[in-house]
Amino acid sequence: MNAGTPMIRAIVAVALTVGLVFGMIALVPAGAADWIKALHVVAIISWMAGMLYLPRLFVYHCGVAVGSETSETFKVMERRLVNAIINPAMIVAWITGLWLAWVLFGFRGGWLHGKLLLVLLLSGAHGYLSAARRAFAEDRNVRDQRHWRIVNEVPTVLMVGIVILVIVKPF
Repeated sequence: MNAGTPMIRAIVAVALTVGLVFGMIALVPAGAADWIKALHVVAIISWMAGMLYLPRLFVYHCGVAVGSETSETFKVMERRLVNAIINPAMIVAWITGLWLAWVLFGFRGGWLHGKLLLVLLLSGAHGYLSAARRAFAEDRNVRDQRHWRIVNEVPTVLMVGIVILVIVKPF
């Protein structure tokens, strides 16, 4: 895999997501909002489960010898978690979330803007963890267990902020 491949994949994923959002806005009736909300919540739960578990796997992965059978097992677990759960869940969360933001709120409301900012930060954390997963896969991790324990808290803090903004709508 060359160095440009992750960037190209990210650009394609963003373009596909944006296209699907506009397609949903044009084709999905506003009456489907409850179904879209349900799908959004399921996607968020899946995304967050993966975002909380992946750095924990990194904590354990740091503690095993490079090239060991255990290290190779962690690589498989991490790859499958990112490719089969975290990435698809994030894409569905973004598509349904942007549809809801447009159809239900017209992208208005300070709480919504705050939520979108925190979701962008969560997406950045997702990108950081995805890059770290590639580094682990190539036996290039340079971070220790303490680092990954701290990183493990970032999605939690962002999630708490997002939930407060959505439920309380303080502004």
